[in-house]
Amino acid sequence: MRLVALLVIAIFMPFGISLHAFAQSPTSTTTLTPTAPAITVSTDKSSYLIGDTIVISGQVQAVVPGTPLTVQILDSNTNLIQVAQIDISSDGKFTKSFLASGPLWKSNGSYTVKVQYGPSSVTAQTGFTFQSSISPVSNVFQVKDPNSQQTFSVNYTITGGNVKDMTIDSQSISLIVSINSTSDGSITLQMPRTLIDAKTNSGQDDSFIILIDGAEVKSQSESANTDYRTLTIPFLQGDQDIEIIGTQIVPEFGPIAALVLAIAIISIIAVSAKTGLRFMPKY
Repeated sequence: MRLVALLVIAIFMPFGISLHAFAQSPTSTTTLTPTAPAITVSTDKSSYLIGDTIVISGQVQAVVPGTPLTVQILDSNTNLIQVAQIDISSDGKFTKSFLASGPLWKSNGSYTVKVQYGPSSVTAQTGFTFQSSISPVSNVFQVKDPNSQQTFSVNYTITGGNVKDMTIDSQSISLIVSINSTSDGSITLQMPRTLIDAKTNSGQDDSFIILIDGAEVKSQSESANTDYRTLTIPFLQGDQDIEIIGTQIVPEFGPIAALVLAIAIISIIAVSAKTGLRFMPKY
């Protein structure tokens, strides 16, 4: 062993290499830079309701000109809900919007977005939660007639939006309901007959004419009793004004107006009795 040690020293000493330095030299290492994913994908929100717009975006690292990207949306039961092929920009970025509306958007739960570009191995996915039904909102709106100053309580239930205002249009004999429709939905209105009604010439209940943003529609259902007329009207996302046209609106001569008219008539009679004023020609 001593002979071997002397032999090693004899070999390295002429080159000026210290055995101590050789033994203590650090081991060389290679630093690896993390590789960016081949494709990324995300949604603009983590949860959506029926009628919402889902914005899907991401980026591809290696762009192949003329190669489209495939986007798939699957529901909680892995059923394919929507699919589309979109083009990639020159920098690899992509964006696609989907409307969460239609017969396939019916299951609540966790949904999956899958994207595929080029070879089947270049894929990515993300997820979001979806609610297909919206809880109805019930409330009472106080409608004031600007002519008679009477106030009427209109009970309503709405899904897919909210009621902004209700006004009376005496010229068109109509009640106008302004809504903010965030999705497809419906509104049920319980309208007092003293506010608005629809009658035939023989005095029987008649159907209301219903316009949504100027286009005529049909009600889903209608019922009536001695005091109220009830309508259920469907609407679409983006609809704003629902006009319900009847044959009679708030009486033109309400209690205050009738009192004023009666006082005016009595005053005229009193004046005519004193002055001998006649309203009909004497023969």
